[in-house]
Amino acid sequence: MFSELHYLLRSKLDGAYLVAHLDRSSDAKESPTADPGYLLIFREHYDALSYVNTHGADVANRFAVESISGKQLENLIQRWGFVGIGLVQDPLLPKIEFLTRQ
Repeated sequence: MFSELHYLLRSKLDGAYLVAHLDRSSDAKESPTADPGYLLIFREHYDALSYVNTHGADVANRFAVESISGKQLENLIQRWGFVGIGLVQDPLLPKIEFLTRQ
């Protein structure tokens, strides 16, 4: 995983990365902004484009695909304080494997 290239979706407006948050509807006390979420990563550039075009076609032009090495990914997760990563297995369904940082 550290020697591979990964692809992220980043907002052109504010530079924030596309993340997934846990469904906290049963826990109303916790603010959704308090949870930094899981950074969504893609195996291929075209997977990231497929994901945003399928699930956010109306805002797809507000995102850019960014590539990052595994070594840089570890530092990025720590710097932004993400809970972990969401590795998108199938961008069309979507099927996402969530991995928590230890």
